[in-house]
Amino acid sequence: MRERNILAGFHTEDEARQAEKALRQAGFTTIQIDKVGQFPGDGIEQITNPVSGDFPGLGVLTLAGDFPSGPDARVLAAANPDASGMSDRGDDNLTRTVLLTAVVAEERGDEATAIIRSHGGQI
Repeated sequence: MRERNILAGFHTEDEARQAEKALRQAGFTTIQIDKVGQFPGDGIEQITNPVSGDFPGLGVLTLAGDFPSGPDARVLAAANPDASGMSDRGDDNLTRTVLLTAVVAEERGDEATAIIRSHGGQI
């Protein structure tokens, strides 16, 4: 049987979970949801005061990144315009940090993509 692999981006995990639920109700079974991002890790998990707080660098504080490879990656990430908060980032696609992956039968591929799009997913 021929299969189609579908990769769809969502803004929130809730949107992706709703799409997953609808896909499962339609009979699709091979579905996975993951968080993806431009930088590795989840960043800091507590409120940090940048004046008196102890944090490893601007990239961790503003980009929600963890940089296990060392300080060079942190410095390079801090040079990104997003780190300063002064960039527009008007591109809607860059904020889709939740990835839904589905493997479906080729003949039902259009049905699956319609379900995903109806829940806000971008194929």
